Amino acid sequence: MFRRSIAALSMATAVAALAATAVILPSAPSASAAPPAGQNDTIVHLFEWNWPSVGRECTSVLGPKGFGAVQVSPPQEHVVLASSGYPWWQDYQPVSYQLVTRRGNRAAFAAMVSTCHAAGVKVYVDAVLNHMQGANQSGTGSAGNTYANFSNPAVPYSSSDFHPACAINDYNNQTQVQTCQLSSLTDLKTESTYVRGKEDAYLNDLISLGVDGFRLDAAKHMAVADIAAIKAGLTKPSSYLYQEVIEGGADSPTQYTSTGDVTDFRYGDVVGAAFANGTPSSLSTLPSQMLLATDKAQVFIDNHDTERNGRTKLNYKSGDRYYLAEGFMLAYPFGTPSVMSGYTWTSADQGPPASSNGTTTDATSGTNCASGWTCQHRDRRIENMVALRNTARGTAVTNWWSNGSTQIGFGRGSVAYTAFNTGSSSLTRTFQTSLPAGTYCDVMSGDFSGGSCSGTSYTVASNGTFTATLGANKSLALYTGARGGTTTSTVASTFSVAASPASGQSVYVVGDATALGAWNTASAIPLTSSGGRYTATVNLPAGTAFEYKYIYKTAAGAVTWERDGQANRTHTSGAAGSSITYTETFNG
Repeated sequence: MFRRSIAALSMATAVAALAATAVILPSAPSASAAPPAGQNDTIVHLFEWNWPSVGRECTSVLGPKGFGAVQVSPPQEHVVLASSGYPWWQDYQPVSYQLVTRRGNRAAFAAMVSTCHAAGVKVYVDAVLNHMQGANQSGTGSAGNTYANFSNPAVPYSSSDFHPACAINDYNNQTQVQTCQLSSLTDLKTESTYVRGKEDAYLNDLISLGVDGFRLDAAKHMAVADIAAIKAGLTKPSSYLYQEVIEGGADSPTQYTSTGDVTDFRYGDVVGAAFANGTPSSLSTLPSQMLLATDKAQVFIDNHDTERNGRTKLNYKSGDRYYLAEGFMLAYPFGTPSVMSGYTWTSADQGPPASSNGTTTDATSGTNCASGWTCQHRDRRIENMVALRNTARGTAVTNWWSNGSTQIGFGRGSVAYTAFNTGSSSLTRTFQTSLPAGTYCDVMSGDFSGGSCSGTSYTVASNGTFTATLGANKSLALYTGARGGTTTSTVASTFSVAASPASGQSVYVVGDATALGAWNTASAIPLTSSGGRYTATVNLPAGTAFEYKYIYKTAAGAVTWERDGQANRTHTSGAAGSSITYTETFNG
């Protein structure tokens, strides 16, 4: 949900188009596996993706990579805020429960659900039941239905179906929180059997199309008894339910565990801060730092609200440490994890990439992420970690190690081992694991296929040890589902360039080596600024010639190459286990 006042409403001109369309710490406490949302429990939130794009992603990425479910944006008719530039939060102001949005119509939604199921991926809907559109507003929604203050004829709802207008001035007052208007939105009487009947009809309609579960938006603003009554009215009582309840005030997340899982905002606060601040060692006692138990917590590093409102310490703009935190979340057995994947933005209100009439454009183009979309979930440090999580399901944390601050490593029984370095220099260490002896692919640096690894592989000895060098802000992950291939010795290669990027630009290095993004600027390595120089350390195969260039890149993905049209920089990496620094100047 959003936390802002409502802008002026809508232009009906877009409606027709929308309708058509080394200190050794004690081992961390054991944590049980995530709650039963399916054998593969990782959720990816494809925020604001249109229905055809979601379906294609289920087939090409989510199913093959082992994601358990996709969370999609609200599919009910919503207001159309053309005069406000079609902000993302217009979708959280329902007009009716007809399945026509800027992302597609009922037929497209049904086809998406069927396609995702065929790929083995469940579909969870972001359900908005607490309220309808903004108070004192009127207009025409995305399905062509009209609305006005306390009036939604297409449902139908009239003034008697809403709580009287009042503002939430005191979050310690439960009556205000649950019956007054959140951000000036008309608040539904969910204690009414009539209102709950309409909401159940909507949810059951979605269930009839195959929807497997629901994220209940703004659940904190609904009484637990009302949610329980709505849940009792579902035709599929086993539908997975996770409820948005932000900690603080009269309503605690723990009050809602009787009706389903609860979104654990504290998790993003704690884990996000640990990686943002470079102190992941503080996570050795993570379960004891949480309010909710692992079998009730739906966890995330960032979501569509926190990446915009500043609460989260990390988002897609944060570079390596964001992906390290996401990788940790997938490796560590706590809660049901959700990965955020949306689009680039410069304004917190900015809507998704769209045509001139506000209709959302495709998020993918062939096998590539389309312009303006972020596709965080396709980063190896996320997508390849999903299979590790699935393989390690039910195993406890083992062999916890840290240097007391910036570096950690831990295993998952005898199935997996991961290590993370948030320090400013490389980490070389012999890690103790419980893995069986053999050669393992580091799935954070490469893909495992056909018994071979496109990245770095490591040999685990009979005593469970292996030696590795991790560059600054890098990580590795080994697991029994990615065994085989040839061990590749590496060189810790530090790129340090003097550069003067323009406002809004960041500095990256990209090259022909897999570890340098294989010339894909979307996978380029971000460099960290310090005293006018920009640096990053990358593990490159030993004794191997490679080419590269430095680039400037904006958050929107616009790239400026150095030496455009000129020869690439070339080097040959050194001996295995060594380190080298390339001190250079950006040539514009």
